Amino acid sequence: MVWEIYYVVIAVATAALVLGSTNRPVPARAGAVATIAVALVWYAAWRRVLSGGGGATWRGYAYFAGATGLFAAGVAMANGVSLLLAMLCPQAYVIRPRRRAFIAVMTVNVSYLAVVFAVSRDLVALFEAPLWVAMMTVVVSVVCGTWFSHVSDQNDDRAELIRALEASRAEVARLSHEDGVNAERQRLAADIHDTIAQGLSSVLMLMQAAEADLEQSPGKARRHLALAMDTARDNLTEARALVGALTPAALDDSSLAQALRRLVDRFRSETGLHAEFAADVNGPPLPKALEVVLLRTAQESLTNVRKHARANAVVVRLEHHDGSLVLETQDDGCGRATTAESGGYGLATMRSRVEQMSGTVTVSSEPGSGTLVRVEVPVR
Repeated sequence: MVWEIYYVVIAVATAALVLGSTNRPVPARAGAVATIAVALVWYAAWRRVLSGGGGATWRGYAYFAGATGLFAAGVAMANGVSLLLAMLCPQAYVIRPRRRAFIAVMTVNVSYLAVVFAVSRDLVALFEAPLWVAMMTVVVSVVCGTWFSHVSDQNDDRAELIRALEASRAEVARLSHEDGVNAERQRLAADIHDTIAQGLSSVLMLMQAAEADLEQSPGKARRHLALAMDTARDNLTEARALVGALTPAALDDSSLAQALRRLVDRFRSETGLHAEFAADVNGPPLPKALEVVLLRTAQESLTNVRKHARANAVVVRLEHHDGSLVLETQDDGCGRATTAESGGYGLATMRSRVEQMSGTVTVSSEPGSGTLVRVEVPVR
């Protein structure tokens, strides 16, 4: 837009100069002004093509051929039209590549000198003002045009860099979104595994026990059913908390130690195994995220004991050790090395949760000697 305003200003100034001169007849001056007007119309007709990159194709040659012809015709009628060189030469560098622009500038200036000589037939006069005008126009056009082209190239490079950065930013945003979605899926899968799936497993076992005792011991069957109902209610609360992205219901109004004690008590009621809980913790309240991880870890460990260990007793301990919090689950079961991994997903989820807290999970197991699951996390 700035260049086009410049073109119009040069064209109007040239027309005014030609009309104000007296060294040419009125018809010649009128014809020269007409060629200036046609030159503007000619540019306007090609403007969209040239601004869209067409200056580097045959269209650019066609445009400059027409513009040079109009310029030559105007100079033949009035020498003042030579002022249009200030429009045509910079224009070449704006719409064409640098080397082709130089050829266009030389063509326009040679055409100017040829027309001046053809009209005057005076070689001496040609070496006076016209030649100097042409030389100065070429020099200024080359210097300014080269600088303009350099700036334009830099702008193109910056634009390309910006496009690349925007594309990279979009790709990073997409990958971040995918990572966030995957992380959320993993979190939901882990929470569902540690709450709803384990709860449903407990309910199923209690229902099976109640069915087995229904005829022989109705009272015992009713106790199993009551435990199944309590477990189902608790898991319904956990499911609602999970949907609401809340902390586990067991931690709503109690400490981690209290929640673990209730968990062990319920495990003892559901399985009939000897289950103990011991705690030796002090200091300020723990971060809620850390409490959630340790509670889920204890749930998974007890689930593995129930499903795989064939144990008679289990002990859960929560203790402080030199700036770390240690949670241990020890059973006296069969102690196979694969017991903690038999659920597949459970141990992997446990490790993933603890590693997010910069902690470690150690599983020690020997055949016939039970299994120890030790979780240690730093307390900041």
